[in-house]
Amino acid sequence: MTKKSISLSQVYRLLEPGPVVMVTTSLKNKPNVMTMSWHMMIDFEPPILGCVVSNRNFTFNILKKTKECVINIPTRELAAKVVKVGNTSGRSVDKFEKFHLSQEPALKVKAPLLSDCYANLECRVIDMKMSAKYNIFILEVIKAWIRPAEKRPRMIHHCGKGVFVLDGDVIKLPSKKK
Repeated sequence: MTKKSISLSQVYRLLEPGPVVMVTTSLKNKPNVMTMSWHMMIDFEPPILGCVVSNRNFTFNILKKTKECVINIPTRELAAKVVKVGNTSGRSVDKFEKFHLSQEPALKVKAPLLSDCYANLECRVIDMKMSAKYNIFILEVIKAWIRPAEKRPRMIHHCGKGVFVLDGDVIKLPSKKK
């Protein structure tokens, strides 16, 4: 088999983690939302997540100040809005109004839940040591919500340069873990 070398700037396309999510924050009763795809599970109980929020994003300073957010998990039905939100800055635009995003209050944080998303994870920032150098925030999920009527939602995954894939076929293989 012959391999072809690729640019190191393309490596992220091979390793994109889980689904694209929408992060909501709120500062002084003004909600904001951004699209994010760079995140990972770190621990299971309690659920601990790591995520990258660029210091160039409006959300970065809100997250540092408030130390809380909601990770909202959209499905394919929201794909067009997910991209539009990701291509717009909250510094000058109310993205909730512009993109007709429905919201509802969270139970444990001030950031809103996105009503049309399949799942919502209310989070608190528990570690910002890597935020200055790497833009990494460590979050603990303190409340989680799903729409139980959706049995197998198709989530969106970013592959870079405007290319996305949807969750596909499910396979089950033997595992020691249940």
